[in-house]
Amino acid sequence: MKRTIIILTILTTFMSLAQSENTINAGNSKLHYKIFGSGKPILVINGGPGMNSDGFAFIAEELSKMNYQTIIYDQRGTGKSTLENPNNKNVTMDLMVDDIETLRKHLKIDKWTIFGHSFGGIMETYYASKHPETIDKLIFSSSGGVNMKFLTYLQERLNNNLTQVEKDSLNVYQQKFNAGDNSIETLKSRAKYLSNAYVYNKLNAPIIAKRLTQINFKINSLVIENLQEIKFDCSKSFTNFKQPVLVLQGKNDIISTETAKEIADSFPNSKLVLLEKCAHYGWLDSKEIYLKTIEEFLKQN
Repeated sequence: MKRTIIILTILTTFMSLAQSENTINAGNSKLHYKIFGSGKPILVINGGPGMNSDGFAFIAEELSKMNYQTIIYDQRGTGKSTLENPNNKNVTMDLMVDDIETLRKHLKIDKWTIFGHSFGGIMETYYASKHPETIDKLIFSSSGGVNMKFLTYLQERLNNNLTQVEKDSLNVYQQKFNAGDNSIETLKSRAKYLSNAYVYNKLNAPIIAKRLTQINFKINSLVIENLQEIKFDCSKSFTNFKQPVLVLQGKNDIISTETAKEIADSFPNSKLVLLEKCAHYGWLDSKEIYLKTIEEFLKQN
């Protein structure tokens, strides 16, 4: 049976050391997190779904250099956050929101800024719709959107970011994967060609390819199924949301600028920044502008 896998993630892996890390109970799962720096708290939600947070240590460290306490965590069933027998009952968006709340309360945080990249932006949106009182600011980085409209064009834009050779090669390994071939060779080859769709500077593709091989496909499928089941749509949820919002989007991303504009339009107090010659990873394709824009936004009252 053909398997459709939606990947809205992949952050580059850097050697990083957190100041502290811990694992706590979160409902029927164990939730692992790491903390960098000190100051006002920022929660970083990585993309995926189905990815661990290891690659996001770089962003956490960069934000901590701006004098913030930054927190990354492994979403349930990924990385060091363990979950027995993942299924459609214990892997849901609502339970993942509960996990974030459990973490906030454990850390005794009143309000925090949330930075969500790709699927992390979807997760951040859903959390903010449920717990707006806990939000200081929101940062959307190449987010999947406030609804599921991006699914209507995602494959087309992904293909447009690949050369014909890359598309043909990807198709060979995607067919093997769909047929049940989960061998290391197939996963690495698939990732090698797919990674080129996520970056403007193709020299960075190997960084993304390495992360693409680490996805937990079962968790990925369960989360996507749940998003469709709950008919995820928060586009009308923030009419009275007054906190500042930053939306960062590369013009060459697999996520369209129209999706980024829809996110910005959903929040009364938002700022949209579009990055030239930039795909899914602002910190790779446009690092200086990307980080400077975030720093200036965080400093604003």
